[in-house]
Order: sequence, then structure tokens, then C-alpha cells
Amino acid sequence: TPMDWITLISLLLPAAAAAVYKQWIPNTNFETASNWDKGRVPCARDVVHFEKDKVLGIFDFNALNPSIQYLPLNGEFVLAAGAGFTAFDGSWDPGCDSGGTVRFADAEQHSWFDPTLWQDVFPSGELKPSGRVFSVDEERVPCRYDDVIFPAETSFRVNTDSSQQVIHLRSISIMGQALSTPESWAGYLQGPSAPLQFHGNGTLQVTGTGCPDKSGCACGNAPDGPRICAALLRASGKQCPVPVCQRPLQPLGHCCGVCGATINLDFTPDFDLQKYQDRLVQELLSQPKYAGVQMAISKVHKAQTFLGIVSRSSTPLIQIVLIDDRAGAETGTAAEQLAADIMEDVARHGEALGISGGKVEVATGSTLSGQRGSHTLSRITAGTVMGLLFGLMFLGGILFLYRKGKLR
Repeated sequence: TPMDWITLISLLLPAAAAAVYKQWIPNTNFETASNWDKGRVPCARDVVHFEKDKVLGIFDFNALNPSIQYLPLNGEFVLAAGAGFTAFDGSWDPGCDSGGTVRFADAEQHSWFDPTLWQDVFPSGELKPSGRVFSVDEERVPCRYDDVIFPAETSFRVNTDSSQQVIHLRSISIMGQALSTPESWAGYLQGPSAPLQFHGNGTLQVTGTGCPDKSGCACGNAPDGPRICAALLRASGKQCPVPVCQRPLQPLGHCCGVCGATINLDFTPDFDLQKYQDRLVQELLSQPKYAGVQMAISKVHKAQTFLGIVSRSSTPLIQIVLIDDRAGAETGTAAEQLAADIMEDVARHGEALGISGGKVEVATGSTLSGQRGSHTLSRITAGTVMGLLFGLMFLGGILFLYRKGKLR
């Protein structure tokens, strides 16, 4: 059948890394009610007030007809086709009250590294439905090989303050114009709109290239991890929700602890991240018993440690985060079972999949039930380190006594 041929061809062709499109949510449009201090769009009898020292670009869908407008000293109005400014005496306007001063809200606070201000979309800009695969918090913000979309017919202003001097991206689409080469992006930055749209110490740089490694590429937002978490917690009440399990896990790139399981996989040059993700979704995650489980999978860089000291070098690995919707004493148990199935699959087919090994950490149960996670690598590592320390102290004591002449 045709479907069989499509399946066969997809198996024979090398899997390409799926492009990821992230769309900016806030805007500075005139007709967005939330952009005004009174929570409504100004009407004919209102006095519209823009702060003179605020830099803004404003998109207008329709003609502007309030009685008076105080405009910013540095800004622009982008008019839709057929729109314009009109004179109006304010004698009649349905739904307009006696009038008053309506101020445009401060748009300076919208940060590039706020995960709540981005959404995953298709290349068309259509919102992607939330599925079984999620992203850790650092990867909810555009990564270095992602495509960024600012919706057409929309003005915006975004703060690019960053711990990195340059923020790399694959492409940026603004006002329906796709900028996918360094040259086209450099040309746009020299135009009049860019300074009104972007401000901050981080410089956006379009590369036009996707991830070149079939084993995946790290997101690249780790240097701004604290900034991402601060923005996320500020939006959610300044503190992480209290996990149900006693010893929650802390996945790399995620701001808050989770209950469930994490898997760290070592890989070989034959490993293909996209193919492996598809395998897990189709063969394991789609099983009815795992209906409430969600998975995040990506390449991360884990800092190397020796005797508790963090070195500058890091090790690339594939991190899988599994969480479920179970409650109470059952919290995380479905995720734990899926982790066990994944490790069994690795034991059987790891060599063919390009996986050389894997380790699991689990945190399940509730604080009330007294259950705890198992397979925690931190305990194994801590035991090994403590053994080495005691051994070194013992040898050091013998050497000290020998030099003092107490031992022969």
C-alpha cells in the first residue's frame, strides 16, 4: 500500500533534526486591550497618553480616532492597509463613556528569556497542541538552532538582556518577512524598526543553519538558566511548587524539582536523537498504561566533578525526563515503570541504537506515605567519594606517623 511505501522510505532515509519554531506572544498593538492601563482600547472621547521617554513601535489595525494623543518622542506607528488618522469631534461614539486619560502600559519588562512568553508553533504560525513530549524550562526559550516568529501585523518590544554576548538563532520572521541569513538580518538591524523592537545587552544573531549533529545539539541557554528561572518563578509566584515526593529530582535545564524518573544515556556516533525519540513515543509512550506520562528528551552537557569539585569540562549525554499525573503514594510510579522499560530496551537494542550505557534516578511516592525513590545515582556517587576520602585520610595518617618515627 502507499502507506507501507512511505514507512519504508522513512526508514531508509536518514532522520533529519526536526526544525523547532517558537513564536513570541506579547505585542504592543494599539487594539490589544491588555496594553492599556484601563484594560480597554481607547475610544473617541479619551485622551491617549504615551510616555515621552519610552521607545515604542505601535501597530494599528484601524484608524485612530481619540480626541487627543500624546505621542512618544521616539517611536513609530505602523498602519495596516487602509488605516489612517482621522479627525473626530467626539460628539458620538457607542460604548464610549465620558472619556478620560488612557495610558499605554510599560512594554519594557517583556524579557526574551521568559519561558511564559513563548509558544511552540508550526511553520505557518499555527499553535502546536500540547502533546506527550514537553521541554525542560531552558528549552522553552528559543535555542540556538530554532526558528523564531514574531507574528505578522504585530508590533512588539523585547528585552534581550543576557549572560551571553551573542544569542544565536537559525532564523527570525518579522512582519511576515523571513530573515534566514546573516546578511539579511544585518540589513534589518540597520533599519529604523529594529531599535524600537529589541533592546538590551544581548545581540541576536541569525546563522541560517540547523543542528548539524544527528545525535542532537544542546540548546545553548544554560548560561542564562538563572535568568530563565527567575522570570519563570516571577510569573508563577516567586517559588517552585512543593513536590509530593520526598526527594525530588532536578533535571538539567529545569527550574524546579520533579517527581518521576530521569535517565542519562551515553551514546556513540551512530545515535540518532530524532529516530530514538520517535521510537520511544511510538513503541512505549503510546501504550495505554502510560497514558498519563509525559517525556522530555534532549542532549545536555553535564559538568564533570571530582571529589565534589566541579571542573570546567562537561560531558554530553542524552537526558530523558519522565513525569506522570498520578497522585499520593502512586506519584511517579508510572514514570518509574516506563523508565524501567526504556532501560530494558537499551539492554536489548542499545548497541544497534547507538547507546553505550544509561543510568536512572527515580523519585516516587508521597511524603505522607513515606515512600522514597530508588536507583539514585547521587547516593552511589557519594558513597564512592566518601570511600576514597577515608582511604586517602588513612594513607595520610600512616605517612604522618612514619615521618614522626612512630612507625617503621
